[in-house]
Amino acid sequence: MSEPWPTEQIRENVRARYAASATRIAAGSTCSTSCCGPADASFGAQLYDLTEAAGAPAAAVQASLGCGVPTAVADLEPGETVLDLGSGAGADVLISARRVAPGGRVYGLDMTPEMLELARANAATAGVDNVEFLQGYLEEIPLPDASVDVVISNCVINLAADKTVVLREAARVLRPGGRFAVSDVIADPGLDPAVRADPDAWSGCVAGALTRTEFETALADAGFVEIDIEETHRVHEHAASAIVRATRSTG
Repeated sequence: MSEPWPTEQIRENVRARYAASATRIAAGSTCSTSCCGPADASFGAQLYDLTEAAGAPAAAVQASLGCGVPTAVADLEPGETVLDLGSGAGADVLISARRVAPGGRVYGLDMTPEMLELARANAATAGVDNVEFLQGYLEEIPLPDASVDVVISNCVINLAADKTVVLREAARVLRPGGRFAVSDVIADPGLDPAVRADPDAWSGCVAGALTRTEFETALADAGFVEIDIEETHRVHEHAASAIVRATRSTG
């Protein structure tokens, strides 16, 4: 799928939207339609129940802009190392941190300084010491090869300018046999070209979404096997939230 704008323009549009969201959240405002998707049960904190949110402060969960709960399907175990792509306010990082303790560690990667500041404040409130938040792009993950056991993400891969590079980077940092378990938006085939070309629809998690077939192909090309994509709920007339699971090939 060709992208309608240069990479830097896509990044700036997304960064500006989520920086504004982080600033409002830090000031005590709730998320609105300026966040990822509409302000309803298709996105955000409404998707977490009390059990799934355990380990994260209420403020971190309320700041979620995601479309699912990747920690519910990642099957995290004590001692594992986890990477959250596009960690936002840190809810999934902090939930994961409790599950991989003792001995485990969780990295949160985000490109938006305002979100990183919010996430670090939430980590301090949670009192966890096995997390680290990194600034960077999903296409250039600042971690060594084969350094993590699990990659998670919550409605962020669709925002990247080049999803194929993101998935190759996820495969690179995963150990052979490592798990990929993300929530993301998948587009229906034939999504309206006018939606694809709308920058607000891109930063709103729809215009940049891969179709199921495109996602499966990109994962396989990146070196993943055991690929499974399960639609969970509709988030747009022509797009759905889905749980995407795969395993890094051992070959």
